[in-house]
Amino acid sequence: MSRVCELTAKGRQIGHNVSHANNKTKRTFLPNLQNVTLISDTLGKGVRLRVSMNGLRSVEHVGGLDNWLLKTSDELLSDRCVKLKKEIAKKQAAVAA
Repeated sequence: MSRVCELTAKGRQIGHNVSHANNKTKRTFLPNLQNVTLISDTLGKGVRLRVSMNGLRSVEHVGGLDNWLLKTSDELLSDRCVKLKKEIAKKQAAVAA
């Protein structure tokens, strides 16, 4: 399983461990990914996603999963999230009509 956030596409970064003698060795910085269940108000069900804690804070700041998905471009989202976004938009259009 890839270490990439499904909502923000945040992945690993590469850097160095630097010793006191300034020796540099390669290392990776992994995002803090957690398996969480986010509730979709429009669909009325929970969705399990693998999300970074930074992404989870962003979702809460915007006002929930539905608002986050509708305002985020499809390039940043995973395939599962794009399908979920289309489902939410379709349901909201049906309710508005």
